Amino acid sequence: MSLNNTPSGERIHIGFFGMRNAGKSSLVNAVTGQELSVVSDYKGTTTDPVKKAMELLPLGAVLIIDTPGLDDEGELGALRVKKAKEVLKSIDVAVLTVDSEKGLSELDKDLITDFENAEKPYIIAYNKSDIKKINCEKENEISLSALTGENINELKEKLASLTPKKELRYIAADLIKPLDTVVMVVPIDESAPKGRIILPQQQTLREILDVGAIAVVCQDDELPEVLMSLAKKPKLVITDSQVFGKVAKMVPEDILLTSFSILFARYKGDLEELVKGAAALKELRSGDRVLISEGCTHHRQCNDIGSVKMPGWIKNFSSAEIEVTLTSGGEFPEDLSPYKVIVHCGGCMLNEAQMRSRIDAAKKQGVPIVNYGVAIAHMNGILKKTLAPFPEILKILE
Repeated sequence: MSLNNTPSGERIHIGFFGMRNAGKSSLVNAVTGQELSVVSDYKGTTTDPVKKAMELLPLGAVLIIDTPGLDDEGELGALRVKKAKEVLKSIDVAVLTVDSEKGLSELDKDLITDFENAEKPYIIAYNKSDIKKINCEKENEISLSALTGENINELKEKLASLTPKKELRYIAADLIKPLDTVVMVVPIDESAPKGRIILPQQQTLREILDVGAIAVVCQDDELPEVLMSLAKKPKLVITDSQVFGKVAKMVPEDILLTSFSILFARYKGDLEELVKGAAALKELRSGDRVLISEGCTHHRQCNDIGSVKMPGWIKNFSSAEIEVTLTSGGEFPEDLSPYKVIVHCGGCMLNEAQMRSRIDAAKKQGVPIVNYGVAIAHMNGILKKTLAPFPEILKILE
């Protein structure tokens, strides 16, 4: 997969923050070598976070995010500042742009505290060195000029050195070996996109092939015949969670079974915490509120999983008339206290930082959180079977 085709969720997320007219958008343009952000002497030109996926050497595939000014004013300004601070949840590293003539403002200092509390590495970029140079003593400070290009390459080098080295993570590669057979069950129903398979299925397929294993892809109704036709027993069956119950009955006990959603819970989130959250589904009572949250935005079909199927399955499982709140995309409530449980999608369109920030927020506020795959497996009584590929997680249910 080329860097230009890298999904946004797999890119290094770099957020640019600062006061209005500190030269933040000019710095973004200088770093990217593109007119990514509109630049103007008028305060508040950037009104919403601007995102650009690109290749930035020496970092590689990145997502650059230019945010509104921290000192934006009025009711709309407050909303823009809130959006800017929400970006903090998704970034891997931050750049705080400061006007070198004015120095650090109180708002800048507050944001630095936010960076440190969130354990986000950050660089303080004192812009306009062509007017006033700053003697930078700390490793994460730099004096530069977006206008002249002074020290822009040095900023890129600092970004590369400060970006956290991500631990090696796998979707399924550590569960299989070369020449193993893996069956992927991919239903083609009214919610399936025309002419393609969805991102988690694409990524899983690519990883299977990279290992040198053999991938067999079929629909759920075709699975029995596929299993019978294979000369060698498959090592693993991976299914779309929506047909978990049906597929589980078809897969013999001596073949490992899991779902794309469970694999992504481990890949991007915290599978152990999500498995712990599953028990809360049985404890729901009528009138309880459930948050169903999805990381992407899409056109909802009549039998949509988030707005139709999942609420119905939860009501049937809990025998409770629950109240459901549905969020999608970047929307995720700061206050989770009204909810008895959070049911989240697999998070394929979110990056690891976003997914973990949501799980951490739920943990801190004492609200159980579970994802689609784990929830569906639990409600079908097959959670132990679907966690068999992960014996360290299976211990939680013992």
